[in-house]
Amino acid sequence: MLNFCIEGGKKLEGEVHISGSKNASLPIIAATVLNGGISKLYNVPKIHDTEMMYKILEKLGCTVKKSKNKVIIDSSKVHKYEIPENLMREMRSSVILAGAIIGKHHQAVFSYPGGCDIGTRPIDLHLKSFERLGIIISKNYGNISCKCDTIKNTKIDLDFPSVGATENIMLASCLGIGTTVISNAAREPEIVDLQNFLNRMGAKISGAGTNTLIITGVQQLKDVSYNIMPDRIEAGTYLCAGAATGGRIKVLDLETEHITPILNKLEEAGCSLNIGKDFVELVAPKRIKAVNVKTMPYPGFPTDMQSIFVAMLTVAKGTSLVEENVFESRYKFVQELERMGAKITISGRTAIIDGTRRIHGTKVKATDLRGGMAMVIEALVAKKETRIENIHYILRGYENLEQKLTGLGAKIYLKEGE
Repeated sequence: MLNFCIEGGKKLEGEVHISGSKNASLPIIAATVLNGGISKLYNVPKIHDTEMMYKILEKLGCTVKKSKNKVIIDSSKVHKYEIPENLMREMRSSVILAGAIIGKHHQAVFSYPGGCDIGTRPIDLHLKSFERLGIIISKNYGNISCKCDTIKNTKIDLDFPSVGATENIMLASCLGIGTTVISNAAREPEIVDLQNFLNRMGAKISGAGTNTLIITGVQQLKDVSYNIMPDRIEAGTYLCAGAATGGRIKVLDLETEHITPILNKLEEAGCSLNIGKDFVELVAPKRIKAVNVKTMPYPGFPTDMQSIFVAMLTVAKGTSLVEENVFESRYKFVQELERMGAKITISGRTAIIDGTRRIHGTKVKATDLRGGMAMVIEALVAKKETRIENIHYILRGYENLEQKLTGLGAKIYLKEGE
């Protein structure tokens, strides 16, 4: 097993280019099943999760050709509708394939998804929505079988604006009969990117970015070429790393309107920002100020940035409060930060962070994707060296992390575990 070894105390300075979005790529890759033809995708991040999606598609009968950040997927010979359990358990986002397979073949078999352990994330909303579309669902020893003669588009009111459920409904409804209207739909930019991709393929979808989505079924979809949007969480992560280390960095190739809540909090923390259409230049003070944060569905502060901000705020001047309102158990990483000297108290859904200058390197273990990245940020400000184990979590979502941080002046390298 490889570990990250990081020697802290270095200010991050320089420019970093943002990769394509992990959270937009996965449902778009799943959607390539729908056209039964060729899909050319550009700006796809080379990360563990996209690689796992390719493996699943290949098991279903797709042909996948990769060249740097370009991927060509041929789904013309898909002949299977069962997602292998061992691959399904690798990541939660694999559940998005269910909607695409059902939409195309009117049947799918899959198990409950795996991925990061950040609390209960049931797929009840997904299954309930499938049933509303006329899909018959049966469960047997952890396997879920879905089958129907036709997809009957209808009105679906989501109990919660779930990103995954919204995406699955979109995928399942594209080739359905009639019109599906999703109320209380997720509004994230990744939903907009999926709508744009599907419409480029010939679907008829409108309303993405609002809480009401309208999907009118079509008879068939066509070959497509598409450029994936930038990763807003990666952009926020590097900005926070620059802020925590008292650095000066310029983040390039992003859509700044997607990270407005993050930028607002960084300014509140005392950072100076120069914001363009596709770049942000951050100049951090010697020590950032404490701020309070509440995670909410988009356009609120993103839950995926919660742990990143917690790590950044451990070195802030004063006491910060971070309230998690999306997932009920997203503080498992805190214990590892405390091993490094962070002063954090968890009270229900709230993390109370007393800023300190005394962060020291030690051996820690990544607990999930974003929590693992929080440890990287903590290591960047720590005295002496930090060894981070279980980095496969981090590699699920950050492309070329070691190279990008090295380019900003960080001392980071890979080392075989003991």
